[in-house]
Amino acid sequence: MNSCQISVIIVNYNAGEKLLKCVQSLVDCNLQLEIIVVDNNSSDTSISDVSNEFPHYRQIQLIQNQENLGFATACNIGARAAGGEYLLFLNPDCEIDQSAITKLIRCFEETPQTGMAGGRILNSDGSEQVGCRRLIPTPWRALLRVCHLSFLARVFPRYFENFNLNQQEVPDGPVEVEAISGACMLVSRESFADVGGMDEEYFLHCEDLDWCMSFRNRGWKIMFVPDARLAHFQGTCSKSRPIFVEWHKHHGMVRFYRKHFTGQYPAVLMWLVMASVWLRFSLLCCFYSCRKLLSREKTASVPSEVQFQEGRSPDEYVQQKIAG
Repeated sequence: MNSCQISVIIVNYNAGEKLLKCVQSLVDCNLQLEIIVVDNNSSDTSISDVSNEFPHYRQIQLIQNQENLGFATACNIGARAAGGEYLLFLNPDCEIDQSAITKLIRCFEETPQTGMAGGRILNSDGSEQVGCRRLIPTPWRALLRVCHLSFLARVFPRYFENFNLNQQEVPDGPVEVEAISGACMLVSRESFADVGGMDEEYFLHCEDLDWCMSFRNRGWKIMFVPDARLAHFQGTCSKSRPIFVEWHKHHGMVRFYRKHFTGQYPAVLMWLVMASVWLRFSLLCCFYSCRKLLSREKTASVPSEVQFQEGRSPDEYVQQKIAG
């Protein structure tokens, strides 16, 4: 056990300089933090960069997995290595405000039975990020979103409400919500011991919703703290493999619905939701595949033009074009 009250757990996968900025924002908080970076076998230099950039910050612990074990498993590895009274799970592409952690801790101290708290996550343009505070996307709510029927909430708010709450007015202080984003989750040691770690059957995405469900089922409150701010530059670790990411996201959605809602909703509704999930995945696969194919054709058009310039290298051809 170390002397730090708060352990920050960051799961990294090729986050590059974003990881450095994330760690720097934590160092700038001027708190006694234990920072644990769990790397899922990155191919970039992000881990060595952290080690070189912060040689005198003794409370940084680097854990390097030999393969990509997924987000949930890596979070649990970090939690087992942590010694703090509070565990902050933070994405590597986040930059946290200097006072945000203090405000999150204060919420635990002032609101009994708080088990998890998250801050107001902002996009690069300053707008509140989708998923920052939300309702649980039950099969009914998910179907409404797929069918674009959420606008009926103006007339029937009880039955047609949107599960994303970022369009609602920002509350004046901490409020209880059904779920927050996995990009920033502060949990107490007590609640973690009671609920347990994340479900490792999720590889990427939906493990945060699953965990929120588990906390609520055990009687813990999940709080949204609007004045605890941080920026999240979404998708840094996943943009290079979009189909891989979408597969695990949609697979996680199916697992989430089967795990928590089987038997609670009519079989027809569950079937429609599952079919919608896989239809969406299929359409996204077509989109990304076509985009990749068009990109390759565009790249290949330059060498094909050069091939007609007999006796000259590509560099010589480009220089001739520049010279006019």
